Amino acid sequence: MPYAPEDEQDRRYLEMAVANSRRALEDPGKKPFGAVLVVGGEVVGDGTNAVVELNDPTAHAEVMALRDAGRRLGRYSFGNAVLYASSEPCPMCLVACYWAGVPRVVYGATSRDAAVNGHEDLQFYRDVALPNAERRLVDEVPVDGAPRSAAVDVLAAWAAAQPQPVEPKL
Repeated sequence: MPYAPEDEQDRRYLEMAVANSRRALEDPGKKPFGAVLVVGGEVVGDGTNAVVELNDPTAHAEVMALRDAGRRLGRYSFGNAVLYASSEPCPMCLVACYWAGVPRVVYGATSRDAAVNGHEDLQFYRDVALPNAERRLVDEVPVDGAPRSAAVDVLAAWAAAQPQPVEPKL
């Protein structure tokens, strides 16, 4: 993927995300990642990696910035936002941006840069890209029969209760 065109706004907000990651160096146990979520030229979400302090493996900087924006703005969808991250988001954080509708992500260090410095992101990207049966990091076990039927019934009940017909996303 080609690098995004850089402009003054991108540089300014990316510098803020990197400053968040740099502050993590002063806090023992923190991992050096930072992010900001920007809407209309205003920072609406701010985050640093808080995995260790919160004992929460999902408390990555990007997720924390999305959570902060959700609290501030009272919503969970950010179709008009840009996420700036000190490093390329891991698969979980990238998908969190998908779920939040964030249309643009600008980052500094790549997942390869993170891997060179001891972080697993690149390994996770590689594993998630494999078909379920070939993944090595987590043993995924789909169950058929009654448990699957019960789970599908819940999904179907939710879909049936929506005000508009649900469009399959196959």
